[in-house]
Amino acid sequence: QVQLVESGGGLVQAGGSLRLSCAASGRTFSSYAMGWFRQAPGKEREFVATINWSGISTYYADSVKGRFTISRDNYKNTVYLQMNSLKPEDTAVYYCARGRYASRMSAAEYEDWGQGTQVTVSS
Repeated sequence: QVQLVESGGGLVQAGGSLRLSCAASGRTFSSYAMGWFRQAPGKEREFVATINWSGISTYYADSVKGRFTISRDNYKNTVYLQMNSLKPEDTAVYYCARGRYASRMSAAEYEDWGQGTQVTVSS
């Protein structure tokens, strides 16, 4: 089992940027796909972005495409989510997760989860 620790959340004005990080323990980080999901109050957890083991393939939710960028550094066992042009509707707790296939966008396909980091975008 791997431990995932997110960081980088906070309060930002609409139009601003944040960079989330997710540090993973263990030696198998580079073998797995990684994903970012988010959950707003009263809503289900939803897919944001995923990246395959090598970083070559990425997938994005339509709502964040062109604004968010997922990347990873396998030497640092870390996955990132650069979020630009933030909107109030991006407000949520953001979670990173480990899975087998980056093309799978359902939270149920991901095995290990971090504790989440709060992102709040004010209007």
